[in-house]
Amino acid sequence: MIRRVLVANRGEIAVRVIRACHELGIEAVAVYSTADRDSLAVRLADRAICIGPPPAAQSYLVIPNVIAAATTTGCDAIHPGYGFLSENTEFVAACADNDLIFVGPSSHVMEIMGDKASAKQAMREAGLPLVPGSPGRLASPEEAEPIAEAAGYPVLLKAAAGGGGRGMRLVDRPEDLGDLFRAASQEAQAAFGDGGMYLEKAVVAAHHVEIQVICDSFGGVLICGERECSIQRRHQKLLEEAPSPFLDDATRTAMAEAAEKACRHISYLNAGTIEFLVGADRQFYFMEMNTRLQVEHPVTEAVTGIDLVREQLRVASGEHLSRTGRAEMRGHAIEFRLNAEDPSKGFLPSAGLVTRFDPPLGPGVRVDTHAFSGYRMPPTYDSLLAKVIVHAEDRDACIMRSIRALGETEVEGIKTTRDLHLDVLQEARFRSGLYTTSYIEEAAADLPHLGSA
Repeated sequence: MIRRVLVANRGEIAVRVIRACHELGIEAVAVYSTADRDSLAVRLADRAICIGPPPAAQSYLVIPNVIAAATTTGCDAIHPGYGFLSENTEFVAACADNDLIFVGPSSHVMEIMGDKASAKQAMREAGLPLVPGSPGRLASPEEAEPIAEAAGYPVLLKAAAGGGGRGMRLVDRPEDLGDLFRAASQEAQAAFGDGGMYLEKAVVAAHHVEIQVICDSFGGVLICGERECSIQRRHQKLLEEAPSPFLDDATRTAMAEAAEKACRHISYLNAGTIEFLVGADRQFYFMEMNTRLQVEHPVTEAVTGIDLVREQLRVASGEHLSRTGRAEMRGHAIEFRLNAEDPSKGFLPSAGLVTRFDPPLGPGVRVDTHAFSGYRMPPTYDSLLAKVIVHAEDRDACIMRSIRALGETEVEGIKTTRDLHLDVLQEARFRSGLYTTSYIEEAAADLPHLGSA
């Protein structure tokens, strides 16, 4: 078993990984910027190393600093969490060069699945269904035009080298393709250093459904069911639930089988998520693979009883998965991202002093957070303050428990998305379980705390 892990992240995910390490008897070393010197992760870690000033580009993203923190503290491994360096192939290579175990997949697999064009080619070879679109990268609108015509409008332009909604544009008409292509390419170049684009047909009335997987080095594959992630704003998820209220058993089984085929085809190792678009007819298409832990992993943990971070660490230590095959899903779970944002003002970030933070308690409620009363939410990083995860015997009971839990949640000093989540829980489209990725736009008039999305 790994003896000491450097946690190369911050916020709630750093706290989450540190706790998993301690439950396995592993020492945890935190890294922090000067903005995070008083953070909960620093308090909980066995040791903490400052790696730079507040800007991530001068601290959490500086590979030599992170590697030096690991080697000088005698770490065996590095857990990247999500975001920052978690899908950076140079970082994975640097870990290998310094005899550090990277808790994640190989740089080779990460490189294949991190590029939309090569990822779709690999999944095509694995036999997964793909949305009609470009077979590879597109460098100009002129290259995109015949492919868009063949696929049929509307089409979606996506950055070949990244995700998270950056470098993405929906094109409804041929005459808009040129301008939107150039705008998306420029945004992708600024965000990822790569302006290459990919084009695919836009799936109308789509659901965003992802399958959680984890694999060991002995060929073991564990499929941990699906998560419905269709409630988003600007392609950023707001809440997730498991199992999906939209899928039927046949589609659920077919998607699990596709995910297993994908993992075996690329010899995947450690935790990952295969994301699909599912149409109104329940036909599903491979979208992308995130070669890391997801923000929403607790939803899966709630319904399967599997601690994914502990499994990650065990697999990275060269051990077998605790189980393989298909994990049984029990009950229903919903995760609410409690972001430090003001939904009434277009999700304007709301950094500052948290004068009061009282998270909910009671049966079936879990809170993953780095916040506490007196915590100062820095403006430098993402806005995630906490995740409230609720589990119950079925979806209706989970919704009612969620209303109770969020109603008990008290945050003062900054704005949060709490009240918007309460609006969603009581809105008819959400209650039906048939909502799509257009939910926020379609339900806006029935969500009192939502401003311009």
